[in-house]
Amino acid sequence: MPMRYQTGMATESIEKLARRLAQSLPEGLKAARDDVEQNFRSVLRSGLSRMDLVTREEFDVQEAVLARTREKLDGLEQRLKLLEAAPGRKKVKKKKRPAGETASKKKEPDR
Repeated sequence: MPMRYQTGMATESIEKLARRLAQSLPEGLKAARDDVEQNFRSVLRSGLSRMDLVTREEFDVQEAVLARTREKLDGLEQRLKLLEAAPGRKKVKKKKRPAGETASKKKEPDR
């Protein structure tokens, strides 16, 4: 299942981060706080939009899918080990072909 990428951070998170950055400015720059906060928002949106990010929900879904796949794989490996170790199991041997003969060639009947 291909993952759908989100090209940005949640608007609420960007707003909070921009506000916190603006509040951390020195006293002399507080007068320009609104302009600076808007610039922070723009820079954050622009920078984050260039990243290939997935939402937490999408990440959690993929993590769960991977965990289920790992469980199935582990189960199949266990079954394979049991089958390989089963008593009376016949080993299948591949016939060796003479040098130069390929699988697609059929033997001509003797005349």
